[in-house]
Formats: sequence, structure tokens, C-alpha cells
Amino acid sequence: MLGLFRVLDLRFDVQGAENIPPIAGAVIASNHVSYLDFIFVGLAGYKRGRLVRFMAKNSVFTSKVSGPWMRGMHHIPVDREAGAAAFEVAVTALQDGELVGIFPEATISRSWELKKFKTGVARLALQADVPIVPMVVWGGQRVLTVDKRYSLRRGRAISILVGKPLVPNEGAKAGRVMLDLHACMNDLLAQVQHDYPQRPAGPDDHWWLPRHLGGTAPSMEKARELEETVLAARRVKAARKAARKAAR
Repeated sequence: MLGLFRVLDLRFDVQGAENIPPIAGAVIASNHVSYLDFIFVGLAGYKRGRLVRFMAKNSVFTSKVSGPWMRGMHHIPVDREAGAAAFEVAVTALQDGELVGIFPEATISRSWELKKFKTGVARLALQADVPIVPMVVWGGQRVLTVDKRYSLRRGRAISILVGKPLVPNEGAKAGRVMLDLHACMNDLLAQVQHDYPQRPAGPDDHWWLPRHLGGTAPSMEKARELEETVLAARRVKAARKAARKAAR
């Protein structure tokens, strides 16, 4: 993978890595715009001399492409039908001083804006008594993202911005913590978008920008509709596969 990055001549810019704790455990919360985000977030950890273990759905670990990479880096598989075991593994890792990465949006945002967050980040931080480190990645969607969008063009800029740790108050509600985290990450995302060094190459190259920045990405409402359509199609496919298996 690193060889591919060199071939693509990706221009990485990591800011704020000093906000990652040098030794103690913490939950790393990042936005999600590409299939490579876990690597980009890991790069920020590497700059600090730390390994980030990501929680990701089981299918990522069984994939022929990503599976060996995910298993080799000891990331944490999550069975969405029975996620309690993965939660306990993550809590133990945090209490042992490790960094655990989560995408609170769960899936890639087709609007390139922050979706509604799930509460797993806050629940982990509260249970393990560790801080949350907010992080945003920008530019990865120009390399490899949903809906079969990818580019092998060289010199894409990848910007990574790490914010100051958030320390949930004792007894805080997970929902409140996530609202604060969402607001913080929204500010970081606006900053990294403003400072991004590259602009669309022409009229047909605005797809990777959100609408509020003049891009042609779907609105948040349209993006939700697209995601629901994709999820419905996956459920139908899974049901058909199960039916064929049962009929054997």
C-alpha cells in the first residue's frame, strides 16, 4: 500500500499530531470520506510514534484485498449482530494504553459533510475513562471512495488535521458528548477544507466538493436516500444468498 502511495505521489500534510497522547489510551474519532481513511488516520498516529487500532465491520477483515492488511495490523473486527464482544476488546485496549480509532459516522459520507454520529465513541471513552481525539481527513475521496470513484492521477493532496483532546466529564451522557464532538469536528473540517491546497481542475472536477463549497456532491438529504437504497439492495442480496444456501 505504501508503494502505491509513492507511485501516486500523494502529498500528505499532517497538522496537530502533537494532540495525540504520546503514551496513554485514547479514542481517535475521524470523519469518513474514503476507503483509505483508516490508513491516513494511522499516518497521523505514526507521526506521534503510535499505532491506531481501528474498529471495522467483519466484511473488511474477510475481504481478499483489505483482510490481510487489517488482520496484520491487529485492528478490531465488529460483528454488527453481536458488537458487545468487540466493544469489550476495545475497552481493554484503551485501558491498556492503546489508541482505538472509530468512524462515528459508521459509513462514508456521500455529501462529504458530517453525518449524524453514533454513540460508540462516547460510550468507549466513558467506559475506559480516556479522552477523545477528534481528527478530520480531506482529499482521500479523490483517490478511492464509494460508488466506484477512484483516480490514479499523481499528486493528490491529503490533508489530516488533529484537534485537541476532548475529556468527557464524569457521568456525562453519551448523546451530549457526541453533540460536542460533532461540533468540534465540524469546525476542524471547515478549517481543513479552507486550507486545502488544491482546487478543482475544471467544470467536471467539482464532484469531490460539498455543495456549500460549490461542489456537485449530493445534498445531505439526497446522500441519505442513496445510502438507504444501497443498504436495501444489500439486504435483498444477503437474503437471496441465505435462501440459496438454505436450499442446498
